[in-house]
Amino acid sequence: MPSGSELAIHADLADALRRQATQAGADSPAVRGSDWRQAIVATVGTDGTVTTSDGIIARRMATYVTPAAGETIVVSISSSGNWLAHGRIAPASTAGTWQTLTLSGGWTAFGSPYWTPSYRVNGDGTVSLSGLAKAPASAATPQTLCTLPAAITPTSKSRLPTEVANGIHGVLDVNTSGALQIQDYSGNAGWAALDGVQYRLI
Repeated sequence: MPSGSELAIHADLADALRRQATQAGADSPAVRGSDWRQAIVATVGTDGTVTTSDGIIARRMATYVTPAAGETIVVSISSSGNWLAHGRIAPASTAGTWQTLTLSGGWTAFGSPYWTPSYRVNGDGTVSLSGLAKAPASAATPQTLCTLPAAITPTSKSRLPTEVANGIHGVLDVNTSGALQIQDYSGNAGWAALDGVQYRLI
């Protein structure tokens, strides 16, 4: 039969093991609550999920509509152990800010009181354009305003309406080569209106 000192040692050991188990449980996501971190998308599933480079399968949020392999995203785990993919992380230099377009071919910013031609990447996988670009002296169709940065060059072409002079409208082509062009108008363009233009990246 164990002595009193042996019983005390066993009780202390059992108490230590219980404390260790309690601490381990407190450190697990199921007890701790939700947690989040960054991850890189490896593959995009057809069932509304993405798989990260470290093997996490996460259900996409409704706002994460255009996932792509290689991008950095935010994932979180719920108290029940399910992973959610919230969306991509914007580059620090362009997160939520308007970036000036570098115009070419004689095109320039129209100037005050209009916005400078600019772009912004949106969280839903689209790009918004803004501003008024001034045409060179002779601007017969077609005209290339600029070459878009690689980060905002789409995988498919978009054709959008734009105003190029008083009472004259044309088409703004956002090409997969990155060329931003106006065409399909008569005469010479005086400008290219970019306000309200929005196109898909993927």
